[in-house]
Amino acid sequence: MFRHHPARGRRTAGLLVTALATLSAGLAAVAPAPPAHADTATLGELAEAKGRYFGSATDNPELSDTRYTQILGSEFGQITVGNTMKWQYTEPSRGRFDYTAAEEIVDLAESNGQSVRGHTLVWHNQLPSWVGDVPAGELLDVMRNHITHEVDHFKGRLIHWDVVNEAFEEDGSRRQSVFQQKIGDSYIAEAFKAARAADPDAKLYYNDYNIEGIGPKSDAVYEMVKSFKARGVPIDGVGMQAHLIAGQVPASIQRNIQRFADLGVDVALTELDIRMTLPRTAAKDAQQADDYGAVVRACLAVSRCVGITLWDYTDKYSWVPSVFPGEGAALPWDENFAKKPAYHAIAAALSGGGPAPGGDCTATYRVTSRWQGGFTAEVTVRNEHSAPITGWTVTWTLPGGQSIGNVWNGNLTVNGRNVTVRNAGYNGTLGGGGSTTFGLQGQGAADIPADVTCTPGQSAGTPAQ
Repeated sequence: MFRHHPARGRRTAGLLVTALATLSAGLAAVAPAPPAHADTATLGELAEAKGRYFGSATDNPELSDTRYTQILGSEFGQITVGNTMKWQYTEPSRGRFDYTAAEEIVDLAESNGQSVRGHTLVWHNQLPSWVGDVPAGELLDVMRNHITHEVDHFKGRLIHWDVVNEAFEEDGSRRQSVFQQKIGDSYIAEAFKAARAADPDAKLYYNDYNIEGIGPKSDAVYEMVKSFKARGVPIDGVGMQAHLIAGQVPASIQRNIQRFADLGVDVALTELDIRMTLPRTAAKDAQQADDYGAVVRACLAVSRCVGITLWDYTDKYSWVPSVFPGEGAALPWDENFAKKPAYHAIAAALSGGGPAPGGDCTATYRVTSRWQGGFTAEVTVRNEHSAPITGWTVTWTLPGGQSIGNVWNGNLTVNGRNVTVRNAGYNGTLGGGGSTTFGLQGQGAADIPADVTCTPGQSAGTPAQ
């Protein structure tokens, strides 16, 4: 599991935790049909077509979950070892190295043809206790030795190393870690030099949170990178963790990525998730989807933004609820591995940001009331793109024992267990980002259908097929 230090604002994931807090009764955001232009491509494949990677972090406890590993191995082109490359695991006692757990993940990624990012060599957290006891005069050599040993062990197998992680405070001052206190400002540059000597081919990154937008902390990192480039310190990239909040993506994110790129370094979004206040609602899902799309487009707009990594991909294993009580649902797959609207927003952005002919829409189904033998539900239809759509059709398969009595704000057709609802005459046209709702009354258990999809472009009164 990941241990994580509490902090204000967005935080990096330390130790992946178990399941996301259960969603409020009856709520499910159901994945829309994939865009027509991306219906057979994975996120990894779509990113590769743009000259980027799209990946996920993972941790060893999740690897016994076969459904999880199937998606992990098929959807992504890159893996980050979220936990077990950290110092407490790789050098638990001085001079004794153990890469068994990290190797399990690297081996899995290699068997799937996925590239691997190394995370992380020097961090103030998740250190074995003995590091703090090292005398000041010895710590630089201890740090160099740790970096040299670990980087050399994985030499030739990793594309990136997060060499130093989270060395700055929010105001741009240096974090007073054991390395800062006992070695001083030079420890970051010395860490990069040791990593370069151990593997000249791996790209070396500085990684931090709350540096996605322009502000005191990102300014301090910018000045450090600028100084390193001027002094010949071997830095190749900056990792912006991107632990974000729905509705609060920094407006300056693309401009900030570009200014780092202009220094001559690559940029990667290394730990992306976008959390919300629970419980989930259709409106929150829609905002989150917009935000994921915006972040992906910001990366694609800068040629030196080389890739994006989710901090694990499913709410089932998100770190967020354990660190931010009352918040969660931060990832593009829910805790049952269903794709959320965010997934399709990412796919659309990676495909070029344009909708399929006529636009794309999503349908989010939630139960609004229930009683013995019946229920009511509401479905929110949303146009996910800037171009308007004229007409929409929502379909799903009735769960066993369920039937639909009537629908309002839509036109209902039922063929066996196949349900089709088309727009009414007055709510078929949706502007960019616009939404509408229809309601229904059903009989039977209030089970939520698993395959609710939305298709744009069919107007009210279109005969059922």
